[in-house]
Amino acid sequence: MKHPLIRTALAAAVLSTFNPPALADTGMEARLQAMEARLNALEVENQQLKGQLQTTEQKVAATREQVEKATGSAPAGASSWAENTRIGGYGELHYNNLDGEGGASDKDEFDLHRFVLFFGHTFNERTRFFSELEVEHSIAGEGKKGEIELEQAYVEFDLNADHRARAGLFLLPVGLLNETHEPPTFYGVERNPIEKDIIPATWWAGGAALSGDLGGGFGYDFAIHEGLATTAAKSYKPRDGRQKTSEAKATDLAYTARLKWTGLPGIELGGALQHQSDITQGADTTAGSANLVELHAVVNKGPFAFKALYAQWDLDGSGPAAIGADRQLGWYVEPSFRLSEQWGLFARYNVWDNKAGDTVGSEKQQIDAGVNWWPHPDVVVKVDYQQQDNDDGKNQNGFNLGVGYQF
Repeated sequence: MKHPLIRTALAAAVLSTFNPPALADTGMEARLQAMEARLNALEVENQQLKGQLQTTEQKVAATREQVEKATGSAPAGASSWAENTRIGGYGELHYNNLDGEGGASDKDEFDLHRFVLFFGHTFNERTRFFSELEVEHSIAGEGKKGEIELEQAYVEFDLNADHRARAGLFLLPVGLLNETHEPPTFYGVERNPIEKDIIPATWWAGGAALSGDLGGGFGYDFAIHEGLATTAAKSYKPRDGRQKTSEAKATDLAYTARLKWTGLPGIELGGALQHQSDITQGADTTAGSANLVELHAVVNKGPFAFKALYAQWDLDGSGPAAIGADRQLGWYVEPSFRLSEQWGLFARYNVWDNKAGDTVGSEKQQIDAGVNWWPHPDVVVKVDYQQQDNDDGKNQNGFNLGVGYQF
């Protein structure tokens, strides 16, 4: 501070103008002393303010340190906890208006089919966590139709720039819908029946997996995980054998491998194999191993798109063979056309049979056709019409409405 110098200069200037007697007579000396006292007071106040500012800065730094400890934030200079944590989700509401024939029931209902939340966290540049929590059919609990399900909860590690490993609860790498099934990403209100009854999407399991890029547009996945647990009481259907990692029996593990090629823009060719030595987990001595083969192709060229998928199960044992369930298969083809960024048309032809090994007709056929409207890329409104022609004559024909979103 330079207040003493200012006071000295000010006093000298004033004294050089007046003689001492004048100062005494006019009271100027008293006023100068008062001014000097005021300057001294201002200097004291300034020092007090500086002390208070330093104390405040110390308190702010201490508070920041406590917040970082409480939230798990990284050290100074690194990203905060909030920046490394992500929340997302999706959901869909359906209205089905179907007329049953040949013994099939009518269906006229609204259903909040799914409400899903994603939670993810990045620990560092090589390690991350992802989870998916779902409520189905709006209300869950005893006597209610809904369910609360944890469909994903895994930790993933980067082994290097091209290869990754994960462990926990994850969606299996098979088909087109099982890993990517948010409503804005596919046509039609309901998921196609092949990736429901043959590939039992949504299909998740607990285990460990490797994935990565092989170069030249090739990618791979390999997983070791809990297997299915289906029996004759469930007609050996894969969908009814999902254990959903709820105290899942692991007497016989399953192995899934996928190879995918995306070497040209807009084209994906892929296939998956799965094997488990006992699809009943020891509950049925008349059944044995099971093998799944899945092949698919996706072509996107301008506004035109085309999807095709084939999937087949082969089950060993006299139990599945006795009811024709030793061979279960399905396929579909789906052309579509984008009229604009907001409008798209599609048609799909589906054929599937969970008792294809039986000579008695059990095949099911369904044609779907409809339109999707995207008011926003992450929001979709859908309408379609379905027409069935099943061998058993039990058909449900009519229209479906849906609205869905993702974020």
